[in-house]
Amino acid sequence: MELLRNKSGDTATTKVPALDLPELYQCVHCGLCLNQCPTYRALHLEPESPRGRIHLVKAAAEGRIELNDRFKEHIYLCLLCRACETACPSGVQYGRIAETAREQLGPPGSPFARAVLNFVFTRLLPFPGRLRFIFGLLCFYQRSGLQRLARTLLPAKLREMDSMLPAIPSKFFRPEANILPAVGARRAKVAMLNGCVMPLLFGDVNEATVRVLRRNGCEVVLPKKQICCGALNIHNGESVAAKQMARHNIDVFLETNVDAIVVNSAGCGAAMKEYGYLLRDDPGYREKAERFSALVKDAGEFLGDLGLKSELRSVDLTVTYQDPCHLAHGQRIRSQPRKLLQSIPGLKLVEMEGSDRCCGSAGIYNLTHAEMSQQLLKEKMQSVAATKAEAVVAPNPGCMLQLRYGAQRYGPVVKVYHLMDLLDRAGSENDAAPLK
Repeated sequence: MELLRNKSGDTATTKVPALDLPELYQCVHCGLCLNQCPTYRALHLEPESPRGRIHLVKAAAEGRIELNDRFKEHIYLCLLCRACETACPSGVQYGRIAETAREQLGPPGSPFARAVLNFVFTRLLPFPGRLRFIFGLLCFYQRSGLQRLARTLLPAKLREMDSMLPAIPSKFFRPEANILPAVGARRAKVAMLNGCVMPLLFGDVNEATVRVLRRNGCEVVLPKKQICCGALNIHNGESVAAKQMARHNIDVFLETNVDAIVVNSAGCGAAMKEYGYLLRDDPGYREKAERFSALVKDAGEFLGDLGLKSELRSVDLTVTYQDPCHLAHGQRIRSQPRKLLQSIPGLKLVEMEGSDRCCGSAGIYNLTHAEMSQQLLKEKMQSVAATKAEAVVAPNPGCMLQLRYGAQRYGPVVKVYHLMDLLDRAGSENDAAPLK
């Protein structure tokens, strides 16, 4: 798919030759995906459905329509939740179609927004030190009183974005050692993805994950040279830096010679499991990428399959479970996290209606398409309220941030935990792992 761009970076309205993408011709237009698609359920418009978007990309690939801003908006209004893939009887891998189209279109938004996103994708995410510096500044901004002042001066749209900014911890996750021994007999040797957002916003979840793995007989390796997995880049049309990050992580993690690469972020895990597809045209990395992806396991998936070794203590709490899209639909993992929750004494799991429907976070979607995101979040919080649960469990950072914001804005007032938070508390012999 060859797309021309003008000097300003705007999408040129030009026809394109056919894509070498078999998925475009697998769709039989049966419509079973329609009611699973968040944007179609909200708008009831064919171009805002998986079937409609596939038709648009196919038409563009065959040169029948132009790639203009209207086409781009249809493609980017999609949350890439991939619920359509779960529903599709033909096995259409819609995510590949949408990501390939976005790769040709570039990041969403105005020329200024695209420039900002390209800067983030290529100059910040691949560099952990730069990310820590930026988040350190954000922490100072929040704690110095500047945030309160800014909210009196900022325009309404920026005030809304500022209100979505979570509290930045004063301490980031930076382990002193990069190899941590198993507690008791070693059952497995694993490497763990530190991530880009997780160590900065959810350092406590990373710490909990390490403790749970070690308690259950895992030697944990935290490679110091690892970087961001590139998921945000891939989902938003930036492929050059994404492929560079993938190659870097493949080299770093394969050197560790581990039994599995454990990931506690659903979006990161889905992207890493698809490195083989991302680097399919790279003869130097194609085989290594496939070998790497075969090692990647979600933390809940890995522990569910390994089995918990230690006896769990009671956690008296009623929770409901939110299926992260890239866990339920991208990785097809549903049962293991639930079984782990049900193994905790005293904990009651109440299923919510539409637990695998997107909460509206979808990477940076809640910033680029705030109105649709909030509509989906409000619907999600109504489903949470109906369960009368005290807390929501969502093993993905984007979902956790979105649901915490939803609890604050729409109610009900519930806590939001990662699966590893609860497993850590249940396995703790003292109060070293309190629930927050």
